[in-house]
Order: sequence, then C-alpha cells, then structure tokens
Amino acid sequence: MTTLRAISTPRPCDSESLGDYFKRVRDRSLALCESLGPEDMTVQSMPDASPTKWHLAHVTWFFEQFLLKPLVAGYRPIDDTYHYLFNSYYYTAGEMYSRARRGLISRPTVEEILTYRRHVDVHMARLIADADPETAFLVRLGLNHEQQHQELILTDIKHVLSHNPLSPAYRPDAASCGGEAGPLAWHGFPGGATEIGFDDDDFCFDNETPRHRVWLQDFEIASRPVTNGEFLEFVRDGGYRNSELWLSDGWATIRSEAWTRPMYWLDEERNFTLAGDKPLDWHAPVAHLSYYEADAYARWAGARLPSEAEWEIAAGTAPGNGNFFESGLLHPAATPGDGPRQFFGDVWEWTASAYAPYPGFRPLAGSLGEYNGKFMCSQMVLRGGSCATPAGHLRPTYRNFFYPGQRWQFTGLRLARDV
Repeated sequence: MTTLRAISTPRPCDSESLGDYFKRVRDRSLALCESLGPEDMTVQSMPDASPTKWHLAHVTWFFEQFLLKPLVAGYRPIDDTYHYLFNSYYYTAGEMYSRARRGLISRPTVEEILTYRRHVDVHMARLIADADPETAFLVRLGLNHEQQHQELILTDIKHVLSHNPLSPAYRPDAASCGGEAGPLAWHGFPGGATEIGFDDDDFCFDNETPRHRVWLQDFEIASRPVTNGEFLEFVRDGGYRNSELWLSDGWATIRSEAWTRPMYWLDEERNFTLAGDKPLDWHAPVAHLSYYEADAYARWAGARLPSEAEWEIAAGTAPGNGNFFESGLLHPAATPGDGPRQFFGDVWEWTASAYAPYPGFRPLAGSLGEYNGKFMCSQMVLRGGSCATPAGHLRPTYRNFFYPGQRWQFTGLRLARDV
C-alpha cells in the first residue's frame, strides 16, 4: 500500500547536483496532482486553504520573483499579471490578490499554469548551471519552500474533498496518517542549562536560528503521540462539554464552531481520509486537533503539553535519530516504539510555546525577511512533522506554527509532565 510517506520528497543526497535536486522537487509537485482533475485543482474550501493550481503557480512565482527577475539579464515573465495573482504575502514585492478569494481565479487554467512552470524551469536550469554559493542558497530556499507547499497541497485537497457528499478519495491507496503508536512509556530528562536551535552546515529556515541557551526544569515526556482511542475516552467523558478543561478562547471557539470531536471524525467509528471514508484506527495518533483541543486533552489527562525546548531536547536524544536523519527516509514498517518513528513523521505536535523569535534572531535581508519573521505573533509552535511532511524537513529543530484554532493540518499532541 502506498502511504503518504512514500510520496514525500527526501532531502538532497550529498552526491546529487543542485540541478537534479531542483528537477526532483519540481517533478514531485506534479506527481502529487496526478490523481486530480482540473475541477479538483480550482476549488478553495476555506480562506486558510488554497486551490491546488494556486500552489503550483505560487511556488513557481517564488523562483521567478527572487531568482530569475533579479539575476537573469533580459528575463521576461510569461505573463506580467501572474505577479499579482500568485504573490502570497510579500508586501515588499508588491500587491497581491486576496487570499480568501483564490478559488475565484478560474483563469489562468491549470494547463496555462503548467506552461508557466515549464517556462520558469527552463530559465532556472540555465541559472542553476552557473550558480554561485549565494544563488545556490536561494535555489535551496525556493525548493524547501516548494516542499512546504507540497504538504499544503495534500492537506488542502483533503479539506476540499471532505466537503463532497460522495466522500471521494484523493488516492484510494493512500494510508491514514500514522501507524500503530505502540505502548506508552514516560522518559525523564534532567533540568538545567542546555542549548536548542539549528547549528549545522546543512539547510535550515531562519526561524530555527540562532542556537542559544535555555533553562529547563526536570520533566518527563511521553514516548509517542496520543492515539485516536485515547482521545475517544476524552470525548466520551464529556471533554467537549466541560468548560473547566478549556482555555477561555478555546471554550469560546468550540462553542461557536460547535466542535464535539476532532476534525474529519464522521462519528466515533469512522473518519474521512485521503483514501475516503475509512474506519477510525484506534491505535494511530489522533490528528486534526486545534491547540485548544490538545491543551484541553492534556489537562484532562493530568498532564500538559511540552515546551518546544523540552520537545527538541527529547527528540534530539531519541535512540536511532542519527541513522534516521542520515538516510532521510521514513519506513511504514518501522518497529512501533522506536525513537525516530515516534517523534517524527506521524502528526505535527502542538507545544506550549508561543511562536516568537529566538534571542539574537535576524531575518533574511530584503523581501525574504517576510518569510518567517513577520508571523511571530499570536501563533503556537508545532514540532515533529506529519506523514505529509517531506522527509528532508523532519529534524529536531524544525519549527512549524499555526494559530491555536486551526486544525486542518495533520496536527496532534504528545503529553509531558513535571517531575
């Protein structure tokens, strides 16, 4: 059975040229769309999600805007209006079309967007052939950006298809996110001064830096994420009806949105997946939770969410992580309970940490400084990556972030507690 892990893009190998890496990532975006028709690729089901064809165009615009236009003399865009249509949030680069209305862009067509991608790829291939180190970094940033959108292609089309009363499958052979979670164990870590943050020669995003010192108290952290079966106990115990378990904003949200269970649970037996309507797997990690739901469950369970520093320290010392990152692969048949499998690649895990800059953080210069820095407000950090996350992005220092009420991503939780 093909799983989401199998269709994620691994990070570049040491022997792989930049040109080959570029082609492989770009080809993977198109491969993710092979099961979709043009009608699927145009729909926008909510303001937070974008149409598939918009993702394909936006990541292409990124290369055009930040590499081809400034670095290739005489480069001419295939269509000047694409700059307005496919800019996302880079205000220093110019105005953009409303995010909430992207589903209304019926033209250009999917085929015209594919032509746009080919146009840009031809010029990028020439640029990459003579790329200096600074240009090579920008290419890698663009490819990692595209890999982020590959994950969004999957999560956004899942939301689109979930609104269809026919419960259509994105791919009938797509497995649910996460396998059997294995037995629960608690692992203790001593407090004191330690360091977190990225410190390597490989690629990372600017929000993972600089490496810095933090102080931790003694803590324990669960060996695996919370499962569907465990979360069902919370549901059946009236967790969504007990205001004492919820943050004020969370209680207001679940009442206004009428939430009574995780997103995509059709009832207590079935849920909607990328393979369509399927039985709920009690032993798999629970997914599609908001921060509010994760926090309420942790309180109900007599525990708490880990801080992002606690999570990073625990994940960085899990057995087998070195080999895992060296191979850059996730294997569906991995033994339940082993270190790397239980920390990475099942569900994004909410932490108790607000998304904020690290001490000494400096955003990238120019418009690319808008990539992460300007979002460091009112959002919460998630760690670990999901089954839809490209494997090369699964590392202890990776910081994802969403607003606490959002849950259309593959988001779950891991418990922690004080010692």
